[in-house]
Amino acid sequence: MIDLTTKCILVTGATGGIGKEIVTTCLSLGAKVIAIGRNVQKLEEIKSNNNLMIIKCDLTNPEEVDHLLNQIDSLDGVVHCAGKIFPYPIKFIKEKHIHDVYAVNTETIITLTSQLFQRKLIAKKASFIFMSSISVQHPYMGGSLYVSSKAAIEAFSRSVALEFAMDGIRSNCIAPALVQTEIYEQTMNAYTEDQWDKITSQYPLGIGKPKDVANLAVFLLSDLSSWITGSTIPMDGGLLLNSNR
Repeated sequence: MIDLTTKCILVTGATGGIGKEIVTTCLSLGAKVIAIGRNVQKLEEIKSNNNLMIIKCDLTNPEEVDHLLNQIDSLDGVVHCAGKIFPYPIKFIKEKHIHDVYAVNTETIITLTSQLFQRKLIAKKASFIFMSSISVQHPYMGGSLYVSSKAAIEAFSRSVALEFAMDGIRSNCIAPALVQTEIYEQTMNAYTEDQWDKITSQYPLGIGKPKDVANLAVFLLSDLSSWITGSTIPMDGGLLLNSNR
């Protein structure tokens, strides 16, 4: 059985469907959780728990990041769920678009991770989880910036795994395909019913749920996964199996 009662976990992007589910699942397994996001109202929707600390933090704002870091004593796990999806066809990409996507999906995550280590806020045998995307292996039209920003995070995660292995610190990525979140609903509305049926038919096990991702996350945060590091684990309901036919 997974037990997180001795662990303190930081979850970024806790207002999103996946981040929120990871927070509640960690709490249910006894962890202390620091949940951060830009929308305080959404953060407060998470069921109140004595083990939960909610902090408003825009990771692109240095002052808010500094405030966050001052609230942390020691972390046994970090789950980076913060991210942004916005389609930019390659021929229309400008420098501002690159910064817009990379600032949220890559730069802030790398910077925060570095600061956590600089301030010695990461305990030995801690576990990092970076949220990637199956689109790194299965790209889509207009997704070049999002896909490449997630590919960069996968490479960064492997570097974290290598540099801090001496302290038993692990780093892994989860790469989900379509999951039933608000973004899923927005994506669905951009297609006709026939187009959407064609997309979902590519998933032998159907579309994922936030709980599916949260279950893997808590396993990677737990001591049960102590020999797993530097990996990217796809969660795609069989999508890649169909793409190889």
